Amino acid sequence: MQATAYTFDPATRTGSVLLDDGTPMDFGASAFDAGGLRLLRPGQRVRIEVSGEGESRRITYVTLQTF
Repeated sequence: MQATAYTFDPATRTGSVLLDDGTPMDFGASAFDAGGLRLLRPGQRVRIEVSGEGESRRITYVTLQTF
């Protein structure tokens, strides 16, 4: 799934993305670390993987979207 980076805190390696429908979704340090990134800037297109449904839905992987 694709999204746009919205916030990122390099100290905690956590942040949020906006899904293409405008829905914000937070990610934790483990999802950021899984993608092998070192920095993320707001506005960058990212690829995410999610797990769970409803309230337990969470991002498990964040990496840059490449074309």
